[in-house]
Amino acid sequence: MEYFYIEICQKILVVLFCFTLFWKIIRHMCSFLDVPKEPCRVLVTGAAGQIGYAIVPMIARGVMLGPHQPVILHMLDIEPAAEALNGVRMELIDAAFPLLKGVVATTDVEEACKDVNIAVMVGGFPRKEGMERKDVMSKNVSIYKAQASALEKHAAPNCKVLVVANPANTNALILKEFSPSIPEKNITCLTRLDHNRALGQISGRLNVHVSDVKNVIIWGNHSSTQYPDVNHATVTTSSGEKPVREVVADDQWLNSEFITTVQQRGAAIIKARKLSSALSAASAACDHIRDWVLGTPKGSWVSMGVYSDGSYGIPEGLIYSFPVTCEKGEWSIVKGLKIDEFSRAKMDATAKELIEEKSLAKSCLN
Repeated sequence: MEYFYIEICQKILVVLFCFTLFWKIIRHMCSFLDVPKEPCRVLVTGAAGQIGYAIVPMIARGVMLGPHQPVILHMLDIEPAAEALNGVRMELIDAAFPLLKGVVATTDVEEACKDVNIAVMVGGFPRKEGMERKDVMSKNVSIYKAQASALEKHAAPNCKVLVVANPANTNALILKEFSPSIPEKNITCLTRLDHNRALGQISGRLNVHVSDVKNVIIWGNHSSTQYPDVNHATVTTSSGEKPVREVVADDQWLNSEFITTVQQRGAAIIKARKLSSALSAASAACDHIRDWVLGTPKGSWVSMGVYSDGSYGIPEGLIYSFPVTCEKGEWSIVKGLKIDEFSRAKMDATAKELIEEKSLAKSCLN
């Protein structure tokens, strides 16, 4: 009997030992999950301007890269804006963002580009009253040529670039031409703002939440020739997902007023607030990078200005807005969508404008 109790006690001790060992192994493995992430260096050019002032706190708060990714902000602006830029730096420090691990505020483009993982190119020369298109293009060619050279020499390998400043598509193309070591798939331009505007118009028309609408497309140039397309978009209803065209049931509105509203939304905001749409542009830039880095939801796509591979008959060598999905830090153009005659004409018209812009940029270089 005594031997029996000894045997039971030994078994209990063995079980307790195994349980303790197992618990220590689990805790040890969990400790690896708590290893702090390396900070991601994010460059914002034109950081003292309106969009820059709106976007830097979003980045520092985790809106762009998620709530667990520390960041070091690199902010660049021109010499006349140096004092304002320093003011933005002071505010970032005063905000005490937990994810913000450092701030570089400079007017030196090479210092700004040093080791950056993501570059958000907000700075550019805006068109002023009385200026010709060629004058604006010439100024931006000069700016983006210099910034491309600095990124080429000093950015981290596999740096992702988003061009926001207008003309965004052609500025991105210039940047690509002068930074040949940056893969063409790593240079994009912002049409997510137009994409979000299209979602907002549909959700307002149907009186549904914007998250219930998905898969609109912005084709082409970030300009008044862009084509907001709802032919493949869906809306979640009480009876499941349905095509937007079917639920709106007003082709006249979708083929006219809806398109022009999205195309002219930026001008309407300037008229209303006497300033550009800085907040929504900053938010869209965060959406663009977040989906690019972290991936798009399954079954959804977004609009990005990317280097054309000839898909949908769009000439290669243009930065053109397509529907894309993103996974593991890479974007892919959505293939095989049916294009009707109305859409074909709109898509070709905006491509034609981009060809003209490309030619104008080349003439400025020459």
